Amino acid sequence: MVHVSRVAYDCDVLVVGAGVVGLSTAYAIGRAAPGTRVTVLEKEPGPARHQTGRNSGVVHSGIYYRPGSLKARYAVRGAAEMTKFCAEYGIEHAVTGKLIVATDRAELPRLHALVQRGRENGIAVRELGAAQIARYEPEVRGLAAIRVRTTGICDYTAVARELGRASGAELRYGARIVRIDRRPERGVAVLTARGDVVRGRVLVNCAGLYSDEVARLTGDEPGARIVPFRGEYYELARPELVRGLVYPVPDPAFPFLGVHLTRGIDGGVHVGPNAVPALAREGYGWGVVRPREALSTAAWPGAWRMGRRHWRYGAGELRRSVSKAAFVAAVRRLLPAVEEDDLVRAAAGVRAQAVLRDGTLVDDFLIREGARAVHVLNAPSPAATASLPIGREVARRALGALARG
Repeated sequence: MVHVSRVAYDCDVLVVGAGVVGLSTAYAIGRAAPGTRVTVLEKEPGPARHQTGRNSGVVHSGIYYRPGSLKARYAVRGAAEMTKFCAEYGIEHAVTGKLIVATDRAELPRLHALVQRGRENGIAVRELGAAQIARYEPEVRGLAAIRVRTTGICDYTAVARELGRASGAELRYGARIVRIDRRPERGVAVLTARGDVVRGRVLVNCAGLYSDEVARLTGDEPGARIVPFRGEYYELARPELVRGLVYPVPDPAFPFLGVHLTRGIDGGVHVGPNAVPALAREGYGWGVVRPREALSTAAWPGAWRMGRRHWRYGAGELRRSVSKAAFVAAVRRLLPAVEEDDLVRAAAGVRAQAVLRDGTLVDDFLIREGARAVHVLNAPSPAATASLPIGREVARRALGALARG
């Protein structure tokens, strides 16, 4: 008689990463398919310790993103849903609106293009002349601006905690993954650093800064690598200089929005970020260097091709990183009254930016599937804003894989 061994699964869907995207996925699975067993593994002692908890807390309108892209569709939808979610669960938030300000004549065509893009994305945009800017921001100067009414702010760490609680998933913190064994005919088994083995039918990779590594551990080639960019912030010692949110006109060649001014839920004003290559995936300061990670980034051909293509832009970002005076000069273009002493160093963040082999910075959200696996391979800003729609899409794919298995 032949005995057929049966796998004892700990869960149906195993989610890696307890940032806002991973927890939104767990929440969406619980809503779409009640009774589905979900386990979330997170290496940190709590949720939202990296990109989710280290951004400026902006609920983006979706004005910047290419019409029809996932970023555009999910940000516009996600902004409304995030505001509703915060209201429903009593999470601090506000719909403040924001200004995007042109300070140089060369920026005026790009500002006008943003007006058109906003309208294509279904966003209400108001154009302002130089004299009208002061009505919203008395200390801000510019040649022209646009006001985007639907931009807001919220506490994304609180959002992540509430998503985790409401998901009904099992949340395992302090569970760093060291190995993944995938059997297409059975499922996945994950070994953690403390020796636990967790078995699931389908794996969902929402590992952010480590998403490409988790994909490779699973046996899937992501086709891109995460190149970490540190975003360095200051806090404004005179927050009364800024009433709300003020942004420069972004360069469309880059997925970064430039140094901006953000009045947060706590009333403080964040200034930044710039964007400089980090020497570790969690390189929140110049002193944080992890040789293996830095060498891994350097070994990716796309990193060198990106550097050759964008070295002028990168040089400006590096200058603002090492020189506070250069950073202040960038801020003064928007806020002439700011003094060097007004800027106090604040906690930095690291953006997990996927870069293709040819040096292209992946501009949209990137979600790929493998056997019994769904990988979220590029989810930087505005992923927090868009996290509820992203979570539903990832959940849809995970449940599809579960049904096929």
